Amino acid sequence: MPRSWPLPRKTTVWVTRPSPGGHSLERCMPVNLIVRDVLGRAQSAREVRFIVHNELIKVDGRVCKDTRRGVGLMDVLSLGDEHFRCMLDANGRLRYVKISAEEAAWKLVRIEGKTTIKGGKTQLNFHDGRNMIVDDAKEFSTGDSLKISLPDQTVLEHIAFVEDVRCYLIGGTHVGEMAFMKERIVKRSSMPNEVAFDEFGTTEINVFAVGDASLPAMEVKA
Repeated sequence: MPRSWPLPRKTTVWVTRPSPGGHSLERCMPVNLIVRDVLGRAQSAREVRFIVHNELIKVDGRVCKDTRRGVGLMDVLSLGDEHFRCMLDANGRLRYVKISAEEAAWKLVRIEGKTTIKGGKTQLNFHDGRNMIVDDAKEFSTGDSLKISLPDQTVLEHIAFVEDVRCYLIGGTHVGEMAFMKERIVKRSSMPNEVAFDEFGTTEINVFAVGDASLPAMEVKA
């Protein structure tokens, strides 16, 4: 079990593994563990299956039909009238923080790469596994973030990965913190690019540009 999962250790023999999806194993948890063990809205896996089969759970605005569906970083989990956004705390653990219905109508996605597909069109590849075809490829760069509506995936805001942008740290010593980018250091070698902040620096993969988007505050738990 990844250390990012906020579950007690050495208490049970088996744990549910999330179905293959857009998030890595360390950056998501399956629906049944979230509903039963993290949020405490069910007492058994059978109860979670009942909730799922009655279409009471949505992930990113779409009905979830798989109890092993992974809910990862920045995803929105809706359980009836309650909404939660997946974040990382200062210990690097996944937290499902309660948000309002207005905040549940959008999410942030980070551009991991760009691909040229049939017809010469450009496809953006996001951190959560989803893709989007765009007309102007030069407008978007790897590392940029998009604020999209849910579930129709309409672009609400383009957050460029440039100096002075507000960033959310998703890895390294300062995981879970907010900071403003001071400089982006591009390496002309196989070494990873780096990002410098006022008091520290980290590799580019640990930085998620969020701009002025309102993200929920959370308490650090043991």
